[in-house]
Amino acid sequence: MKSNPGLVYAFLAYGFWGGLPIYLKFFDRVPAVEVLCHRVIWSAVLLIVVLAVQKRLRELQKLWRSPRFLAILLLTALLLSCNWGIFIYGVNSDRVVECSLGYFINPLFSVLLGFIFLKERLNLWQVLAVVLAALGVGNFILDFGQVPWLAFALAVSFGLYGLLRKITVVPPMTGLAVETLLMTPIALAFTGHWAIAGSGSFGTTGLLSILFIGCGVVTSLPLLWFANAARRLQLSTLGLMQYIAPSLQLICGVFLYQEPFTRTHLISFSLIWIALAIYSGNSLITKKKTTPAFSKKEKPITNNQ
Repeated sequence: MKSNPGLVYAFLAYGFWGGLPIYLKFFDRVPAVEVLCHRVIWSAVLLIVVLAVQKRLRELQKLWRSPRFLAILLLTALLLSCNWGIFIYGVNSDRVVECSLGYFINPLFSVLLGFIFLKERLNLWQVLAVVLAALGVGNFILDFGQVPWLAFALAVSFGLYGLLRKITVVPPMTGLAVETLLMTPIALAFTGHWAIAGSGSFGTTGLLSILFIGCGVVTSLPLLWFANAARRLQLSTLGLMQYIAPSLQLICGVFLYQEPFTRTHLISFSLIWIALAIYSGNSLITKKKTTPAFSKKEKPITNNQ
């Protein structure tokens, strides 16, 4: 059976994001805004170098001359920056579990966006999977006893980002480069101010400086994988696969950082993984039935449009 590159990209992206709290914990004494600025700056540097090596700078120039694409990418850049900043703040304020809750909610929000804007439909088994996942997420929310604003902010910002990137026909790497370049002047202004005032963390130690520079790699690679996955998979499929990242994040929060794992967590995890098993099994069966020819009523999961 021929592998689906969209699924491979999605597994890479979400697996990497799942372990990201481990990297960000090295910045526990650095303000989240400063870490965010360095993520933007070093991601822009890395992406420009890669595009130059691949001789694709003309793609960047073409996008830069299009007011329509610039407007859309400015919006996605703002959504992405908000998501990054909130996540950094959550990890370094010992709220990894709440961050994972946000990314448990995110797939459900993505399914809703796919249904409303992209007319994606779910069959009976897929609806059952979504309902079970919703029950699992709802169990998390009830356990909080209050509105988890950090979790909802993460879910909404990244869900909208995924939708806009899916419907915007731009090369993934070039689009990400434009997004980071649009935010770079603001990031440079802040870091310049901190350097002049002597309040910045960059350069204080060699290890910290290397970690700041490494933000470009840990930020850009999974986003490129995600952008490639978003163009190849239905938004509903991509949304449900996003449970990989929060599952790994929750494991990090509980086992590495000693955040509590209660009966509520156990029930929620069970519901969510049962939902994943149902949805994945249904997808495999559907794919076998529709290979090599697809029926007129169904579209292949790898449809790019």
